[in-house]
Amino acid sequence: MNRTPVALLACLTLAGCTAPPALSATDDRVQVVTTTGILADLVRNVGGDRVLVDSIVPDKADAHAYEPTLRDVRNIVYADVAFSNYLLLEAQSVIKTLDANLPRGVRQISLAEGATRYAAEIIPLVEDVSLDTIWLGLRAEGDGTRYGVTRSSDIRLTATNVTGPGRMVAYLTESFGEPAVFFDSGQTGNGTMVLPPDAHTHMSWAFTDPGIYRLRLRAELAVDTTSDPVPMGEDVITFAVGVDPHLPGTTTVLRDGHTDIAVDIDAGEMHLHTDEEQRAFARTVIEVPSKALREVPAGPAHRFLARPGTRIYQLPQAVLGRHVHGEIDPHLWQNVRNAQAYAELIRDSLTAADPDGAAAYRANTDRYLRELTEVDDYVRSRIAAIPRERRHLVTTHDAFGYLAKAYDIPVAGFVTPNPAVEPSLADRRRLAQTLRTLHVGAVFLEPNLRARSTTLVEVAREQGVRICDIYGDAFDDRVTSYVAMMRFNADSLRSCLT
Repeated sequence: MNRTPVALLACLTLAGCTAPPALSATDDRVQVVTTTGILADLVRNVGGDRVLVDSIVPDKADAHAYEPTLRDVRNIVYADVAFSNYLLLEAQSVIKTLDANLPRGVRQISLAEGATRYAAEIIPLVEDVSLDTIWLGLRAEGDGTRYGVTRSSDIRLTATNVTGPGRMVAYLTESFGEPAVFFDSGQTGNGTMVLPPDAHTHMSWAFTDPGIYRLRLRAELAVDTTSDPVPMGEDVITFAVGVDPHLPGTTTVLRDGHTDIAVDIDAGEMHLHTDEEQRAFARTVIEVPSKALREVPAGPAHRFLARPGTRIYQLPQAVLGRHVHGEIDPHLWQNVRNAQAYAELIRDSLTAADPDGAAAYRANTDRYLRELTEVDDYVRSRIAAIPRERRHLVTTHDAFGYLAKAYDIPVAGFVTPNPAVEPSLADRRRLAQTLRTLHVGAVFLEPNLRARSTTLVEVAREQGVRICDIYGDAFDDRVTSYVAMMRFNADSLRSCLT
């Protein structure tokens, strides 16, 4: 089998264009690629000397936003087995790169989805952001079985026309503060947003002038890169910006809560998906009230909206970062018992790829499961030693729901500032009030996400609250294994909150 990707052939003519790959066609071990370092560590513990493992997302990087490199492509081409977490944890670019470059016949195992067969516990991804305006996102629904949809398929939403008294812009703010514009009535073509199947995302919606805006969206399903897109409907969304939303013929005004513009790929249609029900676009108006007026912040990042200081109407994104996700919290490993389920699934998957190693994989897994049981007991005892009245977790990233549920340490809050503007005095007051009211002893930052933690750091210092580390998705030079990560987190919680 020729496993050399075309892009690599071009690169090999340039000296030093990429780092040496970890996987190789000449190595006798089972070649394994994973999406994250945490999964790679689990595979090494189960596979032992019989496997060679490398991860796509490097240490210190953000799995939600990582863009694969040529080195990653080359490793994937040589893989005998591939493991991802999925449940929309990884950036879609990572999943597409993995699925497109695996050799024919090589298994790809989504651990979070498969681990439920091994008694892993999953919990819904709860989003509870208190906003005084509607929280408007985009959603893809349905499994698309009749079209042969895979996790690498795309659902495209294209703005074909916008009418209104001013300019309308819909955009995302990335994890590190950089905006990415998707719909813009001031640009030719207005723009397109792409979602993976069974996902939704959050956006900021900005309007320069008061009045009635109408956005026409067309939806398409791209099953793969070779098939013609399948039409999924076209419809018009009406916004009442700073004016009375009760237009003639209107029966419903949406002004608060969480609503998504949804594409149902099974029904081939679009609708508004609210927390309670589905609504048709016709006779429904989305209100953008006068209290949604905000000033464009200083600095270059948001000048695409208007000059700094200009007042615009804005529905906030609410959740910082390119936050494309599904309905289930994907961070299962924060409960050590779920990591044990991962290990058992990895054992059986490696055995299927390498039957001669069955006894070794079984022995390695049995040893590792015993070690993980000790870690589970350790985390439980360390957190139980924190006085209950001080057992409150405040972080910048909503990645610790499993830790909270499994070890009885409630998440008191995670920072989700309005990404379109500098955090307001009200945002800071709410955070300060949480820290004061609950007598929070410390806040916790993930080392790889410090760049987006300014607000939490500043308010914590103002309140005299400690700032401590906690690890969520990635390792670094200090914490290099899953066992070390969970022990570190338990020790950090115990020492900082007591």
